[in-house]
Amino acid sequence: MNLVQKIIQAHLVSGTPEAGNEIAIRVDQTLTQDATGTLSYLQFEATGADRVKVDLAVSYIDHNMMQGDFRNADDHIYLQDVAAKYGIHFSRPGNGICHQVHLERFAVPGVTLLGTDSHTPTCGGMGTLSLGAGGLDVAIAMAGSPYYFKMPKVRGICLEGQLSRGVSAKDIIMKLLGDLSVKGGIGWALEYYGPGVATLDVPQRATITNMGAELGATTSIFPSDKQTLAYLVQQGRESYFQELRPDADACYDDTLTLDLSELEPLIARPDSPDNVCSITEVSGTPVNQVAIGSCTNSSFSDLMTVASALRGKTIHPNVNMVVSPGSKQVLQLIAENGALADMIAAGARILESACGPCAGMGQIPSSGAVSVRSFNRNFPGRSGGLDNHVYLASPIACAAAALSGYIADPRDLDISSAPENPERFNINTNGIIPPPKNGQYVQIRRGPNIQPVPVKNPMGRKIVGDILIKLGDNISTDHILPAGPTVLPLRSNVPAIREYLFKYVDADFINRVKKKQGGIIVGGHNYGQGSSREHAALCPMSLGVTIVIAKSFSRIHFGNLINYGILPLTLQSEADYDAIQEGDTLNLDNVIELLESGSNSFPVHNQTSETTIITNLEISSRQREILLAGGLLTYVGENSKDE
Repeated sequence: MNLVQKIIQAHLVSGTPEAGNEIAIRVDQTLTQDATGTLSYLQFEATGADRVKVDLAVSYIDHNMMQGDFRNADDHIYLQDVAAKYGIHFSRPGNGICHQVHLERFAVPGVTLLGTDSHTPTCGGMGTLSLGAGGLDVAIAMAGSPYYFKMPKVRGICLEGQLSRGVSAKDIIMKLLGDLSVKGGIGWALEYYGPGVATLDVPQRATITNMGAELGATTSIFPSDKQTLAYLVQQGRESYFQELRPDADACYDDTLTLDLSELEPLIARPDSPDNVCSITEVSGTPVNQVAIGSCTNSSFSDLMTVASALRGKTIHPNVNMVVSPGSKQVLQLIAENGALADMIAAGARILESACGPCAGMGQIPSSGAVSVRSFNRNFPGRSGGLDNHVYLASPIACAAAALSGYIADPRDLDISSAPENPERFNINTNGIIPPPKNGQYVQIRRGPNIQPVPVKNPMGRKIVGDILIKLGDNISTDHILPAGPTVLPLRSNVPAIREYLFKYVDADFINRVKKKQGGIIVGGHNYGQGSSREHAALCPMSLGVTIVIAKSFSRIHFGNLINYGILPLTLQSEADYDAIQEGDTLNLDNVIELLESGSNSFPVHNQTSETTIITNLEISSRQREILLAGGLLTYVGENSKDE
């Protein structure tokens, strides 16, 4: 078996682990972050569970850090109280980004981790089977249920050779994005093996597994080996080490080989992570802003490389450079060894250890600006504004741009003085609050912005609705419901946040859906890519959207639509996509019969053009029951009553 198969087999609860089959696995660990966590814990409370049932649950504060009013602070208080009451570790504001901190303090080779963030596979860099999911899925898992998903095919990626000077782990995943596209990983798990793996440390591996999410992959994973042990020793957690490798004769559904020695510095141009080219193709492009950080590239070793490049130099006068250390641990370490002083002396602005600009929370670029970022996404509006041009590059390429004032080849920088990582770190865990043994008497404080979660009625026999909007390929959840300082504080208030649906795509959408009291959304390929934010399904449902029709869906968003009782129907051809237009009235009869019969074929009648197209709905019998119930929360409640 390969490594993905081994870990799944060890955690299998039900199903046959063959590609395409729905399986259920036992969840060992969960993580949440505050932008998705408040809603997830409201749903967890609705299950009636008195304590989390997983081995470890951690609630992180890392997204909504800007406290322009009471709302974010109220959410943080709610999350801390919930953590104490239900047995969850609480990572305080400023302690760091969930994926970076979880890698440092909690990730364990061979365990399963489910998180309310699409970049949860970051911990695959340590041999953890890590999966991003919607917040409702995580809430149900914390209440003791297994996690259901389609068994992915496994693509083995054989790494050979060694990275050259000025080339980084970011360039490995950028190469794959350029070759495979943001749709290239849908339905796949990516497993790295080969002699080149031994040359990459855990933070480098985590950069690669983190951005596997941009390929649409179910998860990404590296073996657990000497590099894993060295990282755990640094963190004082070597007792958690176990060696994990695929069998010598492991089989993969597909393989590809990448020679690391042949890679050059790469960059993703606006406005997609797969719009990749050699950095030399765009060298000389003037730069206005540089941002280093995010869960992709904010580790100690990342920032030490940047500090080495900046030492004794001055950032170009036309560039505003910001740095977000990934965790309090990273910030403390670079403060103690002088690297922080080097960056400050060069002119860098140091931000809080949080997601910050990656989620559009501050540092929105100026009008028409070029921003070079060590982040993972550059979708339109992701930065918090539309009138800018965001490029993605490695931390050392970001440093080169900051010093020169334009996009530049990082191989021209002198980074020979970058120090080696220490064998052991000075560990300070006071940013993590463990739960009391008994939270029975904890009183949960709820601010006025925390509103109940809307619930959908059971599925009706007939659906009639107008097409509210017709969209193209690769629509992300940032398109559907943006992030940023205006919208993110509303994550616990669905009636308020839904007002921003499709804000950057069609500002009149919200008026149409209200006037028509619901309707249907049509999209192209890879609809719902990007962030796991379930609000992109929950908010349309709360306004009466009953069907989303697309050429294909991203994995997490497809699951979120089902969880909230929305039919995710797949078109069979381009001709069918062309045949339906915004404003057309569609009619779907016998919905209950089609779901109960197990039919994959759902005929949709276009009353406007008097034509019929056949759409597909290939889902499990369990998912059909969820749709019939009106959503996952209702389905779980009904089944718990039966028990």
